[in-house]
Amino acid sequence: MIAAASCLPTAVPEAAFRKPEGVLAIVCPGQGAQTPGLLSPWLELPGLSDHLARLAEACGVDLLRHGTVSDAETIRDTAVAQPLIVACGLLALGELFPDRTAGALVDPDRVVALGGHSVGEITATAAAGVLDETTAMRFVGVRGREMAAAATVTATGMSAVLGGDAAEVTAVLEREGLTPANVNGAGQVVAAGTLDQLAALTASPPARARVIPLQVAGAFHTVHMAPAVAALAREAALAAPRDPEVRLLSNADGTAVDDGTEVMRRLVAQVSNPVRWDLCIETLAALGTTAILELPPAGTLANLAKRAMRGVQVVALRTPDDLEAARALVTEHANGPTTAADGEAGTPLVDRTGRQGGQA
Repeated sequence: MIAAASCLPTAVPEAAFRKPEGVLAIVCPGQGAQTPGLLSPWLELPGLSDHLARLAEACGVDLLRHGTVSDAETIRDTAVAQPLIVACGLLALGELFPDRTAGALVDPDRVVALGGHSVGEITATAAAGVLDETTAMRFVGVRGREMAAAATVTATGMSAVLGGDAAEVTAVLEREGLTPANVNGAGQVVAAGTLDQLAALTASPPARARVIPLQVAGAFHTVHMAPAVAALAREAALAAPRDPEVRLLSNADGTAVDDGTEVMRRLVAQVSNPVRWDLCIETLAALGTTAILELPPAGTLANLAKRAMRGVQVVALRTPDDLEAARALVTEHANGPTTAADGEAGTPLVDRTGRQGGQA
Protein backbone atom coordinates (compact mmCIF):
# COMPACT_ATOMS: atom_id res chain seq x y z
CA MET A 1 0.00 0.00 0.00
CA ILE A 2 1.29 3.43 -0.95
CA ALA A 3 2.22 5.47 2.13
CA ALA A 4 2.23 8.99 0.73
CA ALA A 5 -0.89 8.69 -1.42
CA SER A 6 0.22 10.46 -4.58
CA CYS A 7 -3.06 9.84 -6.39
CA LEU A 8 -5.57 11.34 -3.98
CA PRO A 9 -9.20 11.63 -5.13
CA THR A 10 -9.66 14.98 -6.82
CA ALA A 11 -12.53 17.34 -6.22
CA VAL A 12 -15.36 16.74 -8.68
CA PRO A 13 -18.45 18.95 -8.86
CA GLU A 14 -21.39 17.41 -7.03
CA ALA A 15 -23.47 17.40 -10.21
CA ALA A 16 -20.92 15.18 -11.93
CA PHE A 17 -21.74 12.24 -9.72
CA ARG A 18 -24.36 9.81 -10.91
CA LYS A 19 -26.71 9.17 -7.99
CA PRO A 20 -29.33 6.57 -8.78
CA GLU A 21 -32.12 5.74 -6.39
CA GLY A 22 -29.91 3.27 -4.52
CA VAL A 23 -26.16 2.85 -4.69
CA LEU A 24 -24.73 -0.38 -3.26
CA ALA A 25 -21.07 -1.01 -2.48
CA ILE A 26 -19.60 -4.30 -1.29
CA VAL A 27 -16.58 -4.28 1.01
CA CYS A 28 -14.30 -7.11 2.11
CA PRO A 29 -12.59 -7.30 5.51
CA GLY A 30 -8.92 -7.84 6.25
CA GLN A 31 -6.80 -9.81 8.67
CA GLY A 32 -7.99 -9.79 12.26
CA ALA A 33 -11.61 -10.36 11.30
CA GLN A 34 -11.25 -14.17 11.55
CA THR A 35 -12.78 -16.05 14.48
CA PRO A 36 -12.64 -19.76 15.43
CA GLY A 37 -15.24 -21.85 13.60
CA LEU A 38 -16.13 -19.10 11.14
CA LEU A 39 -16.71 -21.55 8.28
CA SER A 40 -18.79 -24.09 10.22
CA PRO A 41 -22.22 -22.54 9.54
CA TRP A 42 -21.39 -21.95 5.88
CA LEU A 43 -20.48 -25.59 5.34
CA GLU A 44 -24.02 -26.58 6.27
CA LEU A 45 -25.18 -25.12 2.94
CA PRO A 46 -25.35 -27.47 -0.08
CA GLY A 47 -22.25 -27.57 -2.25
CA LEU A 48 -20.06 -25.35 -0.10
CA SER A 49 -17.86 -28.18 1.16
CA ASP A 50 -16.84 -28.97 -2.41
CA HIS A 51 -16.35 -25.28 -3.15
CA LEU A 52 -14.11 -24.93 -0.08
CA ALA A 53 -12.09 -28.00 -1.10
CA ARG A 54 -11.29 -26.35 -4.45
CA LEU A 55 -10.22 -23.13 -2.73
CA ALA A 56 -8.07 -25.05 -0.24
CA GLU A 57 -6.30 -26.95 -3.00
CA ALA A 58 -5.46 -23.69 -4.76
CA CYS A 59 -3.89 -22.01 -1.71
CA GLY A 60 -2.28 -25.07 -0.12
CA VAL A 61 -3.93 -24.52 3.28
CA ASP A 62 -6.26 -26.90 5.16
CA LEU A 63 -9.17 -24.47 5.18
CA LEU A 64 -11.65 -27.08 6.39
CA ARG A 65 -9.72 -27.73 9.59
CA HIS A 66 -8.75 -24.13 10.23
CA GLY A 67 -12.23 -22.83 9.47
CA THR A 68 -14.01 -25.28 11.77
CA VAL A 69 -11.89 -26.64 14.64
CA SER A 70 -8.65 -24.62 14.86
CA ASP A 71 -8.37 -22.32 17.87
CA ALA A 72 -7.84 -18.54 17.90
CA GLU A 73 -4.06 -18.78 18.26
CA THR A 74 -3.78 -21.15 15.28
CA ILE A 75 -5.81 -18.96 12.92
CA ARG A 76 -3.90 -15.90 14.10
CA ASP A 77 -1.01 -17.25 12.00
CA THR A 78 -0.78 -14.97 8.97
CA ALA A 79 -0.27 -17.92 6.63
CA VAL A 80 -3.61 -19.34 7.81
CA ALA A 81 -5.65 -16.19 8.48
CA GLN A 82 -5.27 -14.59 5.06
CA PRO A 83 -6.44 -17.53 2.89
CA LEU A 84 -9.19 -18.25 5.41
CA ILE A 85 -10.60 -14.72 5.18
CA VAL A 86 -10.53 -14.61 1.38
CA ALA A 87 -12.09 -18.07 1.11
CA CYS A 88 -14.91 -17.10 3.46
CA GLY A 89 -15.71 -14.08 1.30
CA LEU A 90 -15.67 -16.12 -1.90
CA LEU A 91 -18.03 -18.71 -0.43
CA ALA A 92 -20.49 -15.96 0.50
CA LEU A 93 -20.26 -14.37 -2.95
CA GLY A 94 -21.24 -17.70 -4.48
CA GLU A 95 -24.39 -17.71 -2.35
CA LEU A 96 -25.24 -14.07 -3.06
CA PHE A 97 -24.71 -14.26 -6.82
CA PRO A 98 -25.17 -17.94 -7.77
CA ASP A 99 -25.62 -17.18 -11.47
CA ARG A 100 -22.16 -15.60 -11.86
CA THR A 101 -20.08 -18.41 -13.39
CA ALA A 102 -17.40 -16.36 -15.17
CA GLY A 103 -15.92 -12.89 -14.93
CA ALA A 104 -17.13 -10.71 -12.09
CA LEU A 105 -18.55 -12.64 -9.14
CA VAL A 106 -21.07 -9.85 -8.46
CA ASP A 107 -23.79 -8.40 -10.67
CA PRO A 108 -22.38 -5.21 -12.30
CA ASP A 109 -25.91 -3.85 -12.61
CA ARG A 110 -26.43 -3.92 -8.85
CA VAL A 111 -23.04 -3.12 -7.33
CA VAL A 112 -21.52 0.31 -7.91
CA ALA A 113 -18.14 -0.36 -6.27
CA LEU A 114 -16.00 -3.00 -4.59
CA GLY A 115 -13.28 -2.44 -2.03
CA GLY A 116 -11.22 -4.49 0.38
CA HIS A 117 -9.18 -3.70 3.47
CA SER A 118 -5.66 -5.14 3.29
CA VAL A 119 -5.95 -8.82 2.26
CA GLY A 120 -9.66 -8.19 1.63
CA GLU A 121 -8.63 -6.38 -1.54
CA ILE A 122 -7.82 -9.80 -3.02
CA THR A 123 -11.42 -10.86 -2.37
CA ALA A 124 -12.61 -7.65 -4.02
CA THR A 125 -10.25 -8.21 -6.96
CA ALA A 126 -11.78 -11.63 -7.60
CA ALA A 127 -15.29 -10.23 -7.15
CA ALA A 128 -14.55 -7.60 -9.80
CA GLY A 129 -13.44 -10.28 -12.27
CA VAL A 130 -9.74 -9.34 -12.36
CA LEU A 131 -8.66 -12.78 -11.07
CA ASP A 132 -10.51 -16.08 -11.11
CA GLU A 133 -11.00 -17.80 -7.77
CA THR A 134 -8.16 -20.29 -8.26
CA THR A 135 -5.62 -17.57 -9.08
CA ALA A 136 -6.84 -15.38 -6.23
CA MET A 137 -6.46 -18.22 -3.73
CA ARG A 138 -3.04 -19.18 -5.04
CA PHE A 139 -1.97 -15.53 -4.74
CA VAL A 140 -3.26 -15.13 -1.17
CA GLY A 141 -1.59 -18.40 -0.18
CA VAL A 142 1.79 -17.00 -1.26
CA ARG A 143 1.00 -13.64 0.35
CA GLY A 144 0.19 -15.22 3.70
CA ARG A 145 3.27 -17.44 3.78
CA GLU A 146 5.68 -14.71 2.68
CA MET A 147 4.29 -12.11 5.10
CA ALA A 148 4.45 -14.65 7.92
CA ALA A 149 8.10 -15.30 7.08
CA ALA A 150 8.86 -11.57 6.94
CA ALA A 151 7.31 -11.13 10.38
CA THR A 152 9.91 -13.48 11.91
CA VAL A 153 12.86 -11.26 10.95
CA THR A 154 12.18 -8.65 13.66
CA ALA A 155 9.81 -8.66 16.64
CA THR A 156 7.08 -6.31 15.46
CA GLY A 157 3.37 -5.73 15.90
CA MET A 158 0.47 -3.31 15.58
CA SER A 159 -1.70 -1.23 17.93
CA ALA A 160 -4.94 0.62 17.25
CA VAL A 161 -5.03 4.27 18.25
CA LEU A 162 -8.61 5.35 18.84
CA GLY A 163 -9.58 9.01 19.14
CA GLY A 164 -7.33 11.95 19.89
CA ASP A 165 -6.44 14.90 17.68
CA ALA A 166 -5.37 13.68 14.24
CA ALA A 167 -2.36 15.97 14.05
CA GLU A 168 -1.18 14.99 17.52
CA VAL A 169 -1.63 11.28 16.75
CA THR A 170 0.54 11.70 13.65
CA ALA A 171 3.17 13.61 15.64
CA VAL A 172 3.33 10.98 18.38
CA LEU A 173 3.70 8.14 15.85
CA GLU A 174 6.52 10.03 14.16
CA ARG A 175 8.17 10.64 17.54
CA GLU A 176 8.21 6.90 18.26
CA GLY A 177 9.27 5.92 14.74
CA LEU A 178 5.98 4.14 14.07
CA THR A 179 4.11 3.85 10.77
CA PRO A 180 0.38 4.68 10.44
CA ALA A 181 -0.13 1.33 8.70
CA ASN A 182 -3.94 1.57 8.54
CA VAL A 183 -5.69 4.93 8.38
CA ASN A 184 -9.24 3.72 8.77
CA GLY A 185 -11.27 6.89 9.24
CA ALA A 186 -13.77 7.52 12.05
CA GLY A 187 -10.88 8.45 14.36
CA GLN A 188 -9.03 5.14 14.02
CA VAL A 189 -5.38 4.71 13.07
CA VAL A 190 -3.37 1.50 13.40
CA ALA A 191 0.27 2.05 14.30
CA ALA A 192 2.91 -0.53 13.36
CA GLY A 193 6.53 -1.03 14.25
CA THR A 194 8.84 -2.84 16.64
CA LEU A 195 7.52 -4.08 19.96
CA ASP A 196 9.73 -1.54 21.78
CA GLN A 197 8.27 1.30 19.72
CA LEU A 198 4.73 0.10 20.43
CA ALA A 199 5.49 -0.16 24.14
CA ALA A 200 6.66 3.45 24.12
CA LEU A 201 3.40 4.46 22.44
CA THR A 202 1.37 2.65 25.10
CA ALA A 203 3.39 4.33 27.87
CA SER A 204 2.95 7.81 26.39
CA PRO A 205 -0.11 7.90 24.10
CA PRO A 206 -1.62 10.94 22.38
CA ALA A 207 -3.95 12.98 24.56
CA ARG A 208 -7.54 11.72 24.67
CA ALA A 209 -6.61 8.60 22.69
CA ARG A 210 -6.74 4.92 23.57
CA VAL A 211 -4.02 2.51 22.45
CA ILE A 212 -5.11 -1.10 22.00
CA PRO A 213 -2.51 -3.76 21.08
CA LEU A 214 -3.73 -5.98 18.23
CA GLN A 215 -3.37 -9.74 18.03
CA VAL A 216 -1.33 -9.83 14.83
CA ALA A 217 1.99 -11.45 14.09
CA GLY A 218 3.89 -8.47 12.68
CA ALA A 219 4.04 -4.90 11.43
CA PHE A 220 2.02 -5.34 8.27
CA HIS A 221 1.95 -2.63 5.61
CA THR A 222 5.34 -1.26 6.66
CA VAL A 223 8.95 -1.62 5.53
CA HIS A 224 9.18 -4.67 7.81
CA MET A 225 7.21 -6.56 5.15
CA ALA A 226 9.66 -5.70 2.35
CA PRO A 227 11.07 -9.27 2.21
CA ALA A 228 7.67 -10.50 1.01
CA VAL A 229 7.43 -8.13 -1.93
CA ALA A 230 9.78 -9.89 -4.37
CA ALA A 231 8.14 -13.29 -3.94
CA LEU A 232 4.69 -11.80 -4.35
CA ALA A 233 5.79 -9.94 -7.48
CA ARG A 234 6.94 -13.24 -8.99
CA GLU A 235 3.56 -14.79 -8.21
CA ALA A 236 1.73 -11.79 -9.69
CA ALA A 237 3.72 -12.20 -12.91
CA LEU A 238 2.17 -15.67 -13.33
CA ALA A 239 -1.37 -14.29 -13.23
CA ALA A 240 -3.36 -13.27 -16.30
CA PRO A 241 -5.41 -10.38 -14.88
CA ARG A 242 -8.43 -8.97 -16.66
CA ASP A 243 -9.70 -5.43 -16.39
CA PRO A 244 -12.31 -4.97 -13.63
CA GLU A 245 -15.94 -5.37 -14.68
CA VAL A 246 -17.05 -3.43 -11.60
CA ARG A 247 -15.48 -0.29 -10.17
CA LEU A 248 -12.63 -1.52 -7.95
CA LEU A 249 -11.25 0.84 -5.32
CA SER A 250 -7.58 0.71 -4.37
CA ASN A 251 -6.92 0.91 -0.65
CA ALA A 252 -3.64 2.67 -1.42
CA ASP A 253 -5.39 5.95 -2.16
CA GLY A 254 -9.13 5.39 -2.58
CA THR A 255 -9.10 5.70 -6.38
CA ALA A 256 -10.78 3.30 -8.80
CA VAL A 257 -8.34 1.31 -10.94
CA ASP A 258 -9.54 0.27 -14.39
CA ASP A 259 -6.60 -1.86 -15.55
CA GLY A 260 -5.93 -5.40 -14.34
CA THR A 261 -2.15 -5.10 -14.57
CA GLU A 262 -2.21 -1.99 -12.42
CA VAL A 263 -4.46 -3.77 -9.93
CA MET A 264 -1.84 -6.50 -9.55
CA ARG A 265 1.00 -4.00 -9.18
CA ARG A 266 -0.89 -2.37 -6.33
CA LEU A 267 -1.66 -5.70 -4.67
CA VAL A 268 2.06 -6.41 -4.55
CA ALA A 269 3.01 -2.93 -3.30
CA GLN A 270 0.24 -3.10 -0.72
CA VAL A 271 2.03 -5.50 1.63
CA SER A 272 4.73 -2.96 2.58
CA ASN A 273 2.72 0.27 2.33
CA PRO A 274 -0.17 1.68 4.41
CA VAL A 275 -3.86 1.04 3.89
CA ARG A 276 -5.85 4.25 3.38
CA TRP A 277 -9.34 2.97 4.08
CA ASP A 278 -10.35 6.52 5.00
CA LEU A 279 -9.87 7.51 1.36
CA CYS A 280 -11.95 4.54 0.19
CA ILE A 281 -14.74 5.76 2.47
CA GLU A 282 -14.41 9.25 0.97
CA THR A 283 -14.77 7.81 -2.53
CA LEU A 284 -17.81 5.75 -1.55
CA ALA A 285 -19.41 8.85 -0.09
CA ALA A 286 -18.62 10.83 -3.24
CA LEU A 287 -20.29 8.12 -5.34
CA GLY A 288 -23.49 8.73 -3.39
CA THR A 289 -23.39 5.29 -1.78
CA THR A 290 -26.63 4.58 0.06
CA ALA A 291 -25.94 1.00 1.18
CA ILE A 292 -22.87 -1.02 2.14
CA LEU A 293 -22.67 -4.79 2.38
CA GLU A 294 -19.67 -6.29 4.16
CA LEU A 295 -18.73 -9.84 3.23
CA PRO A 296 -17.79 -12.34 5.94
CA PRO A 297 -16.08 -12.43 8.31
CA ALA A 298 -17.99 -9.17 8.65
CA GLY A 299 -18.23 -6.57 11.37
CA THR A 300 -15.16 -4.31 11.34
CA LEU A 301 -15.80 -2.41 8.10
CA ALA A 302 -19.54 -2.30 8.77
CA ASN A 303 -18.89 -0.58 12.09
CA LEU A 304 -16.50 1.90 10.48
CA ALA A 305 -19.11 2.68 7.82
CA LYS A 306 -21.77 3.31 10.45
CA ARG A 307 -19.55 5.87 12.16
CA ALA A 308 -18.07 7.51 9.07
CA MET A 309 -21.09 7.44 6.70
CA ARG A 310 -24.09 8.43 8.77
CA GLY A 311 -27.42 7.49 7.27
CA VAL A 312 -26.03 4.80 4.96
CA GLN A 313 -27.75 1.42 5.21
CA VAL A 314 -25.24 -1.19 6.39
CA VAL A 315 -25.53 -4.98 6.37
CA ALA A 316 -22.80 -7.15 7.90
CA LEU A 317 -22.93 -10.64 6.39
CA ARG A 318 -21.52 -12.70 9.25
CA THR A 319 -23.23 -16.08 8.85
CA PRO A 320 -25.81 -17.69 6.52
CA ASP A 321 -28.46 -16.33 8.90
CA ASP A 322 -27.68 -12.91 7.40
CA LEU A 323 -28.10 -14.05 3.78
CA GLU A 324 -31.76 -13.07 3.61
CA ALA A 325 -30.98 -9.46 4.57
CA ALA A 326 -27.97 -9.39 2.23
CA ARG A 327 -29.96 -10.75 -0.71
CA ALA A 328 -32.73 -8.25 -0.06
CA LEU A 329 -30.16 -5.44 -0.16
CA VAL A 330 -28.77 -6.69 -3.47
CA THR A 331 -32.26 -7.10 -4.94
CA GLU A 332 -33.18 -3.54 -4.03
CA HIS A 333 -30.29 -2.12 -6.03
CA ALA A 334 -30.28 -1.95 -9.81
CA ASN A 335 -27.92 0.86 -10.65
CA GLY A 336 -27.43 0.48 -14.38
CA PRO A 337 -23.88 0.41 -15.79
CA THR A 338 -21.32 0.47 -12.98
CA THR A 339 -18.14 -0.73 -14.62
CA ALA A 340 -14.85 1.12 -14.42
CA ALA A 341 -15.38 2.13 -18.06
CA ASP A 342 -18.56 4.04 -17.18
CA GLY A 343 -17.75 7.61 -18.13
CA GLU A 344 -20.27 9.01 -15.67
CA ALA A 345 -18.79 7.22 -12.68
CA GLY A 346 -17.72 10.41 -10.93
CA THR A 347 -14.69 8.85 -9.18
CA PRO A 348 -11.10 9.36 -10.35
CA LEU A 349 -9.73 6.37 -12.24
CA VAL A 350 -6.14 5.27 -12.44
CA ASP A 351 -5.29 4.69 -16.07
CA ARG A 352 -3.14 1.99 -17.62
CA THR A 353 0.07 3.93 -16.90
CA GLY A 354 -0.79 4.13 -13.22
CA ARG A 355 -1.56 7.84 -13.35
CA GLN A 356 -4.76 9.24 -11.95
CA GLY A 357 -7.23 10.46 -14.53
CA GLY A 358 -4.57 10.35 -17.25
CA GLN A 359 -2.71 13.25 -15.64
CA ALA A 360 1.04 13.26 -14.96
